[in-house]
Amino acid sequence: MQASKNPFSSLLGKMIVTKEGKRLGFVRDILFETKSGELINVVVKDSTPYTKNLNLERTNTSELLIPYSAIIAIGDFVIVSEEDLI
Repeated sequence: MQASKNPFSSLLGKMIVTKEGKRLGFVRDILFETKSGELINVVVKDSTPYTKNLNLERTNTSELLIPYSAIIAIGDFVIVSEEDLI
């Protein structure tokens, strides 16, 4: 079974939520390793106050980063595992 592919542009602007339904913000950008193409982080825009409860990395311009490994599913929303964020 082949995994469906999501083009980069289809991810931009999608709401990011935890599997428990807590809203975290929206996808602003995706960071990846240029040599391997491995996806590293999702950059969050319009982060909600709930993100202050999480121990998230930040860029040098203070934008929040969600590790790509925390993503469970991508559909109408980007769903992440909160356990992987704390």
